[in-house]
Amino acid sequence: MDGPAQHGPHTLDDTLGRPLRDLRISVTDRCNFRCVYCMPKEIFGRDFVFLPKDQLLSFEEITRVARIAAAQGAEKIRLTGGEPLLRRGIENLVAGLAELRTPDGLPLDLAMTTNGSVLARKAGALKAAGLSRVTVSLDSVDDATFRRMNDVDYPVATVLEAIEAAAAVGLGPVKVNMVVKRGMNDGGILAMARHFRNTGHIVRFIEYMDVGSTNGWNLEQVVPSADVVRRIDAVLPLEPLAPRYAGETATRFRYRDGGGEIGMISSVTQAFCHGCTRARLSTDGKLFTCLFGTAGTDLRALLRGGADDDELAGVLAGVWRRRSDRYSELRSAETAGVDPRSGSAPAGTGAPPAAGWPGRKVEMHYIGG
Repeated sequence: MDGPAQHGPHTLDDTLGRPLRDLRISVTDRCNFRCVYCMPKEIFGRDFVFLPKDQLLSFEEITRVARIAAAQGAEKIRLTGGEPLLRRGIENLVAGLAELRTPDGLPLDLAMTTNGSVLARKAGALKAAGLSRVTVSLDSVDDATFRRMNDVDYPVATVLEAIEAAAAVGLGPVKVNMVVKRGMNDGGILAMARHFRNTGHIVRFIEYMDVGSTNGWNLEQVVPSADVVRRIDAVLPLEPLAPRYAGETATRFRYRDGGGEIGMISSVTQAFCHGCTRARLSTDGKLFTCLFGTAGTDLRALLRGGADDDELAGVLAGVWRRRSDRYSELRSAETAGVDPRSGSAPAGTGAPPAAGWPGRKVEMHYIGG
């Protein structure tokens, strides 16, 4: 199932034939964690200035953009951040988005990615508002390692309880995202697999990526997904699963004994740009067409400047049709054949720049993962 899905009458295609199918919306740039690969404390300290409230898109503005995107082929909405559950009244946004429909009259697939810190007390309200499911970021089931990675001394038990609370109200199957960083949490890969096996939750092991420009990314710290699969398969035998749809980011596996499934997201070693169908709306209303983008198109100015829906739709369509992004493929080509354990860009300098990439990449907390 390589390449984009069959195109319907409302599909927008980019220059590489990829349709618009997903809209990821960062509803806040704030987070209560300081994960070392996303918002390192030395950069995002007590004095860091986040966006003022009036610069954030309102719920009405977000819903309007989502409605226009849905009319042009978007079928999936994912709310991200920052930590989306820190946005006051987020249930009201969920309720508004849950009312949207595709041109065929189908509801949108509405999901959220969260760090789980306040999910347990919000889960019921989110489900009642119309959220379909959640993905929870959890980088270790070992408490000491998890506290070290979130860098605010937050206990793993609270996040584990939140995962069960979400599943209990029907926000499942819950996906659990583990960013694997060599020397920090890769020793806990098997423990993570064992913990969630036979639970119905789906763990996805994510290669440490060079998102943004502040996390000191180094190729030596990447654990290739193939290594993760080998480590797990040696103890808990796996077999591959077919993709559920064209453009799926995770390569799927299941336990041979029926204990459930896991996924690998391999942006560094097995780039999947060729099937990427995702647009991203930043916290302050800029439309990005790549997670590794450097600049976005300002929709907030149009929203607040009196643009009608036709004008907004035309801008969105124009941006997507001009899209040619494939950063991960370019970066992967430049690092092809380099063993992540023995060769990389100089420590602390970030990713090797992909050929032709224009400059400093936007930070993950601003654009969403």
